[in-house]
Amino acid sequence: MKRERKVPRKKLIITSGVAAVVVMVLVQLYTLNQIWQQKDELFRLKYHELAKEALETFDRESQTDGFESALESISNYSQHIIDSELHIDTGEADLDLLTNLVIRDIYDILLAEERLTLLLSGFFSERDLDDDIRRGLTINYFELVDKNIVYPVFISEDFPTGDTGHKGILVSRFRSEDNNFRLSFDYYIDIAGKQLTLMREIFISLSISVLSIVAVVIIFIVAYRNLMEERRLSELKTDFINNMTHELKTPLSTITVASKSLEMERVMSDRNRIVETARLIGKQSVSLNRLINLILEISIWERTEFEPDIRSVAIGPVLNDIVDSFRAGNYEQADIYSSIRLEGIVINADVTYLTTMVNNLLSNAIKYCKRRPRVDIEGYYDGSTVTISIKDNGIGISDEQLKMVFDKFYRVPHGDIHKTKGLGLGLYYVERIVRSHGGRITVESEPDQGSTFTVTLPTG
Repeated sequence: MKRERKVPRKKLIITSGVAAVVVMVLVQLYTLNQIWQQKDELFRLKYHELAKEALETFDRESQTDGFESALESISNYSQHIIDSELHIDTGEADLDLLTNLVIRDIYDILLAEERLTLLLSGFFSERDLDDDIRRGLTINYFELVDKNIVYPVFISEDFPTGDTGHKGILVSRFRSEDNNFRLSFDYYIDIAGKQLTLMREIFISLSISVLSIVAVVIIFIVAYRNLMEERRLSELKTDFINNMTHELKTPLSTITVASKSLEMERVMSDRNRIVETARLIGKQSVSLNRLINLILEISIWERTEFEPDIRSVAIGPVLNDIVDSFRAGNYEQADIYSSIRLEGIVINADVTYLTTMVNNLLSNAIKYCKRRPRVDIEGYYDGSTVTISIKDNGIGISDEQLKMVFDKFYRVPHGDIHKTKGLGLGLYYVERIVRSHGGRITVESEPDQGSTFTVTLPTG
């Protein structure tokens, strides 16, 4: 039986969000297109009506549009064709060519002698309208007339020509005939600034559409990031509970086993074994108490403002004591070297928290290492700040994980790191201590090459 493959939740969320954004963009584009077409139709209707008004005005004022003289020239041209008898006994291929030539000549005559474009431009200018117009002509048909005989040779099917590039806005359809020809043509105009005008008219709608799309995208990104952050925090919380359970269970199990062994006859009769078992119980009790106190302290920090007991401290001797004490307790586990050049330097610090901070960094340097650990501690004064650097040869941290190492409960999820006990609170604790002293902590690391933690503390 085939198992249905489950789509990962993250991928499903991204796909659904992208699909929603795409649908909205398409809807907005469709809406804008409808608005654009509506505005374009209103624009064309407006200038069509204005053009009709202009023609009536020109007619009343007896202003010539130039087509009268053009038609007279076309009549002479037609007479020339009739006299030359080019239209008689012409083959089909030659007839098509002749038709195109004649229509082109007529079109050139109309454009060369018309004055309507200039008149319309002046008419629009007087009314503070866009007067930058382009003209266009479409010849519908042309027929020769010879002694009342019509030769339907030069018939054009919608012959589009002109500067408009398309039919534009129809101004009027002209028809004319005399003893030599019959002609029908349409005169069009196009407003050069039409696109800009329409863009201004739909600017508000366009702005709303763009802003709504941007808002939806931002909301999706924020919601997605919040969801992923909640998921990450949930996973960290789960890991913390698991780690805490393991950390607490280990000393409790040891104490339970040790206490039961004290009830055994062979142990009760052996003073040395009683002392050894008691020490084991005491050691595990201290470890258990340390874990509980650490969790309680951080819980208190979250609810109240953390205020260390700041006092003037000669940092050199204090740091040397911390390192020497740590080296004495771990000399069999690691090689620890120090170079502390802080003689006479005094800073304001809480010695207890400062000791905890350094011990946590040193402990991590030893715990997270696959070979014999080597730790180099350096301390120096640069004129305004004290710098404490702790370098190790451990497993290192990838660039992707570096930005999260100081997060609460976070533990680097790769390699053998989870074989090492911890609650993911050590570096979080260290970072809070450094910040409470007005300093900063940075880390540089490469996988399998080790890490360097650098703490900078002010002297003022």
